[in-house]
Amino acid sequence: MSSSGPPAGVLPSPPPPLVPTHDQVVVLYVTVVYVVVIFGMWNIPGARTLINPLKLFTIGWHELCHIIAAILTGGSIMSVTIDPYLGGATIVEGGKPPVILSAGYIGSTIFGGVFMLGGFDTLVAKILSFVLGLGLVTPLVLVRDKLTILLTVLYEGLLVGFWFIAHAQALRWYCLFVGVMNVFFVIWDITDDKFFRKANDSDCTQFHIMFPGVSAHFWACMWIIFEVGICIAFLFLGIVSFKLSTSDMNTQAAVFLPT
Repeated sequence: MSSSGPPAGVLPSPPPPLVPTHDQVVVLYVTVVYVVVIFGMWNIPGARTLINPLKLFTIGWHELCHIIAAILTGGSIMSVTIDPYLGGATIVEGGKPPVILSAGYIGSTIFGGVFMLGGFDTLVAKILSFVLGLGLVTPLVLVRDKLTILLTVLYEGLLVGFWFIAHAQALRWYCLFVGVMNVFFVIWDITDDKFFRKANDSDCTQFHIMFPGVSAHFWACMWIIFEVGICIAFLFLGIVSFKLSTSDMNTQAAVFLPT
């Protein structure tokens, strides 16, 4: 009688690195769902308000990237606006404008990709949750809207609560949501510009102003292609780097501030 299994004492060969596990396939599907959900929530009146804290976190990081690039290229920061309704704006004097302007989308995309890795591993999500916790409250220095402050307290409460749900597994989906929101910031930025006529122009419009011969639509397409490419790259990185099962993730994550 023949047997289809491996000989006794021989371990089965591991799957190829680029082949996702069952748990990783779920992450890929959820990522696609999040893109659709965030697009809807960012643009539907009412729902836009409910995600104000996460919008502030995303916009705040985007503007911080502009600020860092401005300082590194010798520019001076004249003013900074971070508002969930008006969008963000950093007014700079001096420096290298193309570098400063590019830094926003590049920084948002890479930062979001790192957060997407939290969707693949509980320990990574735990570590990133401290960045998220601090990042949610920091923009409130520039915001005085009472509803936004209340919602921020709620989102901070969810962040803490998720540490105690299924051994902090819930943090993975929180980090993945934040990651997708940051990775595709150019899409939300453009829709704000097109549909809501926000006071602060999108960076694609600013690129068009800086380079009048190239339309804002062209810049939008180029940046969206860039973001899709970075998103795919980080998804592949997550698939290759984090092959633990859910139970193994729980065991590993329990070493770091167990709950």
